[in-house]
Amino acid sequence: MARARELGLRVLGTTSPNPAVGAVVLDASGAVVGEGATSPPGGPHAEVHALAQAGERARGGTAVVTLEPCAHTGRTGPCADALIAAGVARVVVAVPEPTQLAGGGAARLRAAGVDVELGAEQVAAAEGALAGWLTGVQEHRPYVVWKVATTLDGRVAAADGTSRWITGPDARAEVHRLRAGCDAVVVGSGTALADDPQLTVRDAAGADVPRQPLRVVLDRRGRVPATARVHDGAAPTFISAAATPAALLAELFDRDVRRVLLEGGPTLAAAFLAAGLVDEAVVHLAPQLLGAGAAMVGDLGIPTMAAALHLRVVDVTLLGGDVQLRLRPARHTEGRAHDRQDAGGS
Repeated sequence: MARARELGLRVLGTTSPNPAVGAVVLDASGAVVGEGATSPPGGPHAEVHALAQAGERARGGTAVVTLEPCAHTGRTGPCADALIAAGVARVVVAVPEPTQLAGGGAARLRAAGVDVELGAEQVAAAEGALAGWLTGVQEHRPYVVWKVATTLDGRVAAADGTSRWITGPDARAEVHRLRAGCDAVVVGSGTALADDPQLTVRDAAGADVPRQPLRVVLDRRGRVPATARVHDGAAPTFISAAATPAALLAELFDRDVRRVLLEGGPTLAAAFLAAGLVDEAVVHLAPQLLGAGAAMVGDLGIPTMAAALHLRVVDVTLLGGDVQLRLRPARHTEGRAHDRQDAGGS
């Protein structure tokens, strides 16, 4: 299952609005004979890729998949039927299918005599590559990852406004990997004006990669000029005048965005945090001190320590001379679940 989760992570940013699923097929002796991950919309699902690689070796074996195989026909056929046809004897699933349309895969497999285990390492899978899609199903909005680079004393810019570079090359390279795993990168007009970022994904040589996320600028007053780099044609761009973070996310959800990287400044970050609309934070912490300058987040309207927004540390990684902290807020806005009728499935 750990390998299946890894395969799902490898296709993040390429499958929306479908889930990024990973699958591994073992033969009857337990040896890995096939691996797969979800293709872009319209292409084969993870199980189909893994079964094609396994061929006849799948018969009598086990399929390990991060999301319950679908039982409906959409742009592709039911994965449950593909597993039955391949003669798989057992299917191990991390996350049960939450949508009505794509559900029923486990029941169809069991009716055909296949042994099915649901919920194997479910939390890890749900918090990994499937997090964006599950947030869409449950809250009808994209999953939001807030990324910020800050000094040790919480500054994102010096007193004179300079901010390049707070972190080193390893941390900056990680930002491009984060962008590549998202459907959209969001900044506010203040960041667009102050830094004029291009917001593209670049490779190790500094060249733009073929697949680019949507560049999104929240610009309610129309301040960003046509000469800004976000209009350079290197990637698709969407300028929004949404009144609130929730309204912006609703616009993006309607554009099939399921995972957002929030790279805006302190004011935009505070607006998303105060609204309970940050699902994960990636903080790049540089061992530098400024003592003055812009803080990493604006006013959250929190008057006392007892009301502080708590985050739990998920992972700590050294990136050259900097430290990457991955965190998740311990307190979320409780989004209402929606009965989705669009295809889920693995």
